[in-house]
Amino acid sequence: MEPKATQPSTRGPVDGPTDGQLVSRVIAGERKAFDELVGRYQRQAVAVSYRLLGNTNDALEVSQDAFLKAFTSLDTLQKPEAFGGWLMRIVSNLSLNYRRSRKVRSQLPLDDLLGTSEGQQGESGGGSEWTARSDDPQHTLESREMGVKLQEALAQLPEKQRLAIVMFTIEEMPQKQVAEALECSVEAVKWHVFQGRKKLKELLKEHL
Repeated sequence: MEPKATQPSTRGPVDGPTDGQLVSRVIAGERKAFDELVGRYQRQAVAVSYRLLGNTNDALEVSQDAFLKAFTSLDTLQKPEAFGGWLMRIVSNLSLNYRRSRKVRSQLPLDDLLGTSEGQQGESGGGSEWTARSDDPQHTLESREMGVKLQEALAQLPEKQRLAIVMFTIEEMPQKQVAEALECSVEAVKWHVFQGRKKLKELLKEHL
């Protein structure tokens, strides 16, 4: 089953600690505080990794590695309150490294990524089904080959463009939350998505 992302607030629960407070407590030696951060972001981390890898088991493995890297590098985080966006960048980079090393098969939705399907211009992403719905072996093979091309193209995008497309277009996260994760404005998110789709079209023009 495809993992679903949650949309945690970087400010924490109403009566709970903020991400920044939890980060400070972890750095001070309170391991349980990191467990709370894991609980807050685990589903989202797995979902983002899944969108880049197309395999749940691989996504679980990579997300675990991402949390380990985040824990060991936590003292390098300049803005503790930005933990969520920082973690998603780690997840994205580790997922792409994993994909390159294992050549993971993907099934990215072409229309959704390029913004050519209906319902892709609103305040939240469109979402889509990722599996090819065809009994034709030739069609299935072509879909898989296109999936590989899409993964390769996605990997060539600048980090923020790639994350904006994954979080907004695929994970259907509201633009405001994507902006918080990427530490930029909502207008910048729109620009990253626009530029990312434009670049994808250029990279895939021979296959369209």
